[in-house]
Amino acid sequence: MEQAWIKLVEVESAIGVVADSHSAADLLVATCLAAAASGDSNALFDLGIAYSTGSHGVECDLIEAHKWFNLAAVGGHDEAAQCRADVADDMTAREIAEAQRRAREWLRAGRAAA
Repeated sequence: MEQAWIKLVEVESAIGVVADSHSAADLLVATCLAAAASGDSNALFDLGIAYSTGSHGVECDLIEAHKWFNLAAVGGHDEAAQCRADVADDMTAREIAEAQRRAREWLRAGRAAA
């Protein structure tokens, strides 16, 4: 997980938005979402990290974290499956089912756009 955290910090520094950290965090998440929509498994993983830790301007949300780790794992990211399992340890069965539903929606939306 540390590698992804370093990547997020580097991206945040590269953005250069110092005056308003909320804007920088929003831009960072938007950049990751755009890359994720293109199928970038590292961006999917980075979103999982942000949601699992409540960093970079997003609230800690284990359902969203699980969703992003799940999508990253499907995309072939090496660490994502283990992170998904770690997050799932702190979730109920209903929360996991909701995360899986959201991941399926993301995949369907991507196929519909293609």
